[in-house]
Amino acid sequence: MSHVPRPGQPAAGRKSPGGVWWRRGRLPRELALAVLPTLIVLGTTFLVEELRHQRVLFVSLASSAFLIYRAPDHPMNGVRVMVSAHLVGVALGVGAAALMGPGYLAGATAMVTTIVALVLLNTVHPPAISTALGFAFFERKEQAVGLFLVALAMLVALVVAQRAASWAAQRFAGPEGDRHA
Repeated sequence: MSHVPRPGQPAAGRKSPGGVWWRRGRLPRELALAVLPTLIVLGTTFLVEELRHQRVLFVSLASSAFLIYRAPDHPMNGVRVMVSAHLVGVALGVGAAALMGPGYLAGATAMVTTIVALVLLNTVHPPAISTALGFAFFERKEQAVGLFLVALAMLVALVVAQRAASWAAQRFAGPEGDRHA
């Protein structure tokens, strides 16, 4: 007789990837891990809005915050990789806009050169490609340095969020040790 799994159970012969999160109390843990990165991104977005009215340049950092929340111990979300990748994205985006003028050509060039650079440097962090794109469309080059400094401050905050999320993931990990399945 074949085993017919009930809702929330794995099929016969398959191991459950951590069970159903709402039955094991995982939802509060998942939400707790999302709070710090979300607050950091919202706070920085508010700061940028008040100071520069350039929210679009920081959208990619929200993606980084989510990746940190979702997989804080993944090598792609490590401090060296994340900071290096965003710095490369900023430099190549600003450089493309300076050489070609802000727009689609600069954006395409910034995206392609950022992808190649990240692969060659072994610092692949996909949100950094959006960082390059955002800076390639930025028209006021004289403000790029100020925005670069704000971006660096955001990266420092994301590093703090990454370490806090990693600590929380270890602290809240279930008995199987698999926080995300």
